[in-house]
Amino acid sequence: MRNQAIVSLGVFVTVIVTSTAAPLAQDARGWTPPRTAWGDPDIQGNFTNVFEQATPLERPEDLSGRRLEDIEGAELAAILTARRDSSVERFDSSEVHAPTFWWADSLDVSKGSQAWFVVDPPEGRIPALTPAAEARIAAGAAARRNNGRGPADSYEDRSLYDRCITRGLPSSMMPTLYGNSYQIVQTPGYVAIRYEMVHETRIVPLTDRPGLGPSIRQHMGDARGHWEGDTLVVETGNFRDDSAYRSADASTLRLTERFTRVAPDKVQWSVTVEDPSTWTSPWTFSLPLTISDREPIFEYACHEGNYGLRNILSAARAEEQ
Repeated sequence: MRNQAIVSLGVFVTVIVTSTAAPLAQDARGWTPPRTAWGDPDIQGNFTNVFEQATPLERPEDLSGRRLEDIEGAELAAILTARRDSSVERFDSSEVHAPTFWWADSLDVSKGSQAWFVVDPPEGRIPALTPAAEARIAAGAAARRNNGRGPADSYEDRSLYDRCITRGLPSSMMPTLYGNSYQIVQTPGYVAIRYEMVHETRIVPLTDRPGLGPSIRQHMGDARGHWEGDTLVVETGNFRDDSAYRSADASTLRLTERFTRVAPDKVQWSVTVEDPSTWTSPWTFSLPLTISDREPIFEYACHEGNYGLRNILSAARAEEQ
């Protein structure tokens, strides 16, 4: 038995989670995925995707014509290591230095799982934007250029991420330079997902009740979940315009996530992005989340220590003088 504390909407909820021997069917390797005490597939734990930091979202041009499943073993390790080393070189050339042991520990890509993330379309590339999306994005860029404001006139000119508000969805669970820890906790009727980066928590009701009305929009959207066999399916809409993924149309964007326990230490996470106002067809990316108690969520005291934002604004004032 273990106690998990979830923080959501300013309320502390203590959840008692009990594992049980009630099994799912064995897979081909003879491994039996666990179930919770109330019979749902057990996908909870402390997770990290730190090993996937060198993996791009789309298939790189230099791998054109290759299939994802054909790039593995030593070749995959070499590709990921080269990408990691290139990132380190860019940091060093920009005078952002860190001790060698930090790079080795924090940017370990030796356990990376794949060469890119987009699995549908099969060519590994995000579908083209619709003409309406191209026009909308161009109009937004023109408005920013012509509004008479610089990129650092005020904190409001910076991104929501710079301002410690949100990375949005699905970005909050995608690998980045640091903060790649997550926690999934289950109770009867609910699943909670905690993100280290910006320290948000999603509460996913497992229900067929309708979602929120269209007038209520949130940075992480409004989620509803259900089980399809061993897979948790989470459908999310009601996003805000200022945090919609990749400049999507918040009013038509729908994300469908799938979480499947595929090994004792792995949950496969896939996301189907559907927005007919933005892309010519839906697309899906997928990556593994690795269970690791060595990667617990740490406090993300972003507002308390956000010297980056203060320095951006003070540097802009200095430049003006």
